[in-house]
Amino acid sequence: MIKNCIKKLRFFYLRNIKWREYTIGKNMYVGLRVSLWAKQKLIIGNNFYMGRDSQIETDCVVGNNVIFANKVAIVGKYDHHYQQIGVPIRMASRIRDEHYNWKGLSCLTTIEDDVWIGYGAIIMSGVTIKKGTIIAAGSVLTKSTENYSIYGGNPAKKIAPRFQSETDLQEHISNEKEFLQKHTFYKGVFGIADNRICQ
Repeated sequence: MIKNCIKKLRFFYLRNIKWREYTIGKNMYVGLRVSLWAKQKLIIGNNFYMGRDSQIETDCVVGNNVIFANKVAIVGKYDHHYQQIGVPIRMASRIRDEHYNWKGLSCLTTIEDDVWIGYGAIIMSGVTIKKGTIIAAGSVLTKSTENYSIYGGNPAKKIAPRFQSETDLQEHISNEKEFLQKHTFYKGVFGIADNRICQ
């Protein structure tokens, strides 16, 4: 009981004090040592799970029912003005500076609904991860994805469709809306699907 109270207090603090300038949906869960920062915009949808040691360090819009495993990073491509003449990179202007006016200011990363980003994956700013996509553990995603696909590698490429057949995909799409309407009560970290078979 005390543990649950501490968790609730932590989430209240993160959402309403530390990250108050961002728009965060209901039922967000974040692990330890996570970091959120955006220059202009950070919007996070409902039922977002962010594993420990993960970070969002760029302007980003995250949809509903998205999972970040541990150590996932959404990072900028142009965080430092590395072409600033006569200035070492470490001392060059950076995107967090108030008067930064180089590349990257218009880079928005979009992560649509029902996306799972695996352990240690890195997502470079400016990409769109389409609905239903999985990014494999350890991948580096530098380009936008197709929907309902699995991507992996460095740089990440499409490995396979998420579903085994077009029939399965269409059935998923037609049943998903009903499933979500039926489970509006969801308020936690744990999955609610009935069949938990590991093959």
